[in-house]
Amino acid sequence: MDKPAFIEKQYLGREFIPITIRLVLAMFCFAAYFFTDERERNGDLLVVVGFAIIIISIIMGYLLHFRTRVQNKSILLDGLWTTRLVKIDLNSIVKVEKGQYSKYLFNNPVYNLHSKGTIRFYTAGNDAIYLTDRDGLVYIIGSKHVNEFFRAIQEEMKKN
Repeated sequence: MDKPAFIEKQYLGREFIPITIRLVLAMFCFAAYFFTDERERNGDLLVVVGFAIIIISIIMGYLLHFRTRVQNKSILLDGLWTTRLVKIDLNSIVKVEKGQYSKYLFNNPVYNLHSKGTIRFYTAGNDAIYLTDRDGLVYIIGSKHVNEFFRAIQEEMKKN
């Protein structure tokens, strides 16, 4: 086996906006606890929930969503526990483009989402690679290192 031309790991809990939302929720729990009168029994629950949000946020920072590899004239995408390995043969790709993943500010992480003639892979970032195969199917693969990913795909496609 050849050494991969490109490897990228994308983690679920490392995107700025979701981290901010979770920390604001935790701060709200702690603030509500601080302002409850006489430290009622239900007030203690707010502290537990606040710490649970922080702990879950830390765990999600180490939770691998999927890994992208460019190797042997193909792109290999393998994801979380029960997901299957997706292999995209670069011999069947007719067009490769760099572009913006979505015009929206908030995007949900997806793995192998089939929708309207596209297959999406995304965790974080704004940029993506658009691959079009011979059948007209479009693969949209989100990446934080889109320039290196694009270069690796072009180099693999040039190999005989």
